[in-house]
Amino acid sequence: MTARPGENLLELTPREALHRLEAFMRAEKLPAYRARQVARRLWADPVATFDDITELPVALRERLAVAFRIPRLEVITRQRSSDGTQKFLFRLHDGQAIETVAIPEGNRVTLCISSQAGCALACAFCATGAMGFQRNLAVHEIAGQVREMRLVEDPIRVTNIVFMGMGEPMMNWRAVDPTLTVLNDPEGLGIGARHITISTVGILPGIVALGERPEQFRLAISIHAPSDALRQELMPINTKYPLSQVIAAAQVFDRRVTFEYVMLGDVNDRVEHALQLAQLARECRAFVNLIPLHPGGARGFKASPNDRIAAFARELKSQGIEVATRKSRGMDIAAACGQLRVERLGRRAPGAPDEHGDVQVA
Repeated sequence: MTARPGENLLELTPREALHRLEAFMRAEKLPAYRARQVARRLWADPVATFDDITELPVALRERLAVAFRIPRLEVITRQRSSDGTQKFLFRLHDGQAIETVAIPEGNRVTLCISSQAGCALACAFCATGAMGFQRNLAVHEIAGQVREMRLVEDPIRVTNIVFMGMGEPMMNWRAVDPTLTVLNDPEGLGIGARHITISTVGILPGIVALGERPEQFRLAISIHAPSDALRQELMPINTKYPLSQVIAAAQVFDRRVTFEYVMLGDVNDRVEHALQLAQLARECRAFVNLIPLHPGGARGFKASPNDRIAAFARELKSQGIEVATRKSRGMDIAAACGQLRVERLGRRAPGAPDEHGDVQVA
């Protein structure tokens, strides 16, 4: 297959891109190894433009730039926290903006990436939910957030990926599925599957689709309330995917599941909630990650005091549940999900997800 003029190579998996490049080199009567040279520069050792592939002849670089594209994400803002956390606001080709956060911890750097611009789910405590849904991201826009870490000034060596930025990844599975391949493939970004976590509010078809992939990708489920009544108040999606169905899906997922639980003062942080959550975690052998509420995403909620979070964790542990409390990071920058975009760009009229052709689940 010959290349279409201006074809975006970053929308393809590494194998697909190599095949396109091999076809191009055959048509140009050039040796096959040239295709491998270019393919390596897409993800593994990326370049900003074809002109930066200096191991290629100038004439070939010029022909590649006509036949293909390798688009960048434009950095609008790069914030650095005193604790080492860095937050990026990227502008996309149509003026939309997304956030990415790099969180260092010892010898690891976890990159929190976005899968949508905005979010349609309107969780009551989330700044991204407040802005509403704008659109799904394409493969090159999701994986490109990781690629940009290798291209920015003072590059960041990412070791772990979490789909916990803007958007619900399982409602953009058509793009997230090939993105996982790009992230994991040794010829792509080469990040181990066990170091890649997909977080979902509980979109059941997406959980099933992720479980059908052979790689050991991790699943995190945003629980945030241990009963349907309370979860319904906080997360409207609970109407479509009730807690019982989410727990049932987690039970059959053949790899370890993490429960994400944001601690909301006087809302979901009492002993009775801990006991209910422990029962749910036992049912699917889940690890529980308690998340202090970031004030930038509060939307009228208050954070649980540290002593109450500690007591909640102790109650879970007494019930035999493995639990960890996430450290609050980036408190001196706009690190709550969606906060930086709203601060810098203001709010835009949301799109209607049922009218947007790309919004779908697996």
